[in-house]
Amino acid sequence: MSTKDLLEILDNAKRIVIIQADNPDGDSLASSLALEQILHDMGKEPHMYCGIDMPTYLRYLTGWDRVVKDIPPQFDASIIVDCSSKSLLETADKSGQLAWIAAKPCVIIDHHDVENSIDFANVVINDKKAVSTGETIYEIAVENDWKLDINACNMIATSILADSLGLMSEGTSARSIEIISELVKRGVKLAEIDNARRELMRKSVELVRYKGELLQRVEYHDKSRVATITIPWKEIEQYSQAYNPSMLVIDDMRLTEGTDVVIAFKEYKDGKLTAKIRCNYGRAIANKLAEHFGGGGHAYAAGFKIQDGRPLAQVKSECIKLASELLDKLKQD
Repeated sequence: MSTKDLLEILDNAKRIVIIQADNPDGDSLASSLALEQILHDMGKEPHMYCGIDMPTYLRYLTGWDRVVKDIPPQFDASIIVDCSSKSLLETADKSGQLAWIAAKPCVIIDHHDVENSIDFANVVINDKKAVSTGETIYEIAVENDWKLDINACNMIATSILADSLGLMSEGTSARSIEIISELVKRGVKLAEIDNARRELMRKSVELVRYKGELLQRVEYHDKSRVATITIPWKEIEQYSQAYNPSMLVIDDMRLTEGTDVVIAFKEYKDGKLTAKIRCNYGRAIANKLAEHFGGGGHAYAAGFKIQDGRPLAQVKSECIKLASELLDKLKQD
């Protein structure tokens, strides 16, 4: 991959903002933290931004609390990680901060197989063969002989493991596995990364009981091929600080016999609706389902949000119907 233009921007920049989309995940946060360390070792002043609070389940990553919701008034360039869709930068757009980003040199580093809609980006590096943005960053770093200390290596490994589902996703390539091997040789201890994640997954008695209530509310459609759960604002407000309610049950829903696709809907007090979509192996329709509603993501993990006032019942019915149609088409193909 050609990184000449990226290097030119970095050479001329001191203060660099690292930007995540409004749907941060393990790849975007770990990639941001890896870049923060790499840029710091270059003598730069990196600042990490995301328009929303970091989800609780990601807070096992040391440094998550350095991600802020305001872009510094003075900066020289920005790097958008794990995102090529302008719609996913909505918070920055509404606050006027996206205009600041567009006015300075901007780089995108991504791996999603989507058309770039961030029209003001000066440089786009999108390795669609990479299983994660962290993998893309690693290749750039190795190509340009950037320093990779143990913190950066740990975050790159975390990024790859997050988006590859522990090196078990269809997007995992031989190169993904090779990079993990190279990172281990550099000192990464995979067991320590996994233990930190598992420690954060420990839940209070209240959360365990709430999880049981959610599981009892799971609905099954189309001969159980599609499973849904709906989380109202009252519960989002009550439990989100401790744990993302949808993440409490979404994996358990996927383990139901005969279930191919699971969808977790959230209802917000301002009328906004969001949906998190997860698919089981061989049922890769999540991105197509999300794109129908203006969202996006991976074939096995995607999401969307609705802000036009449509009632949940309508969106839910349409989503279930389309999921079934996509599954039928996948089977026919």
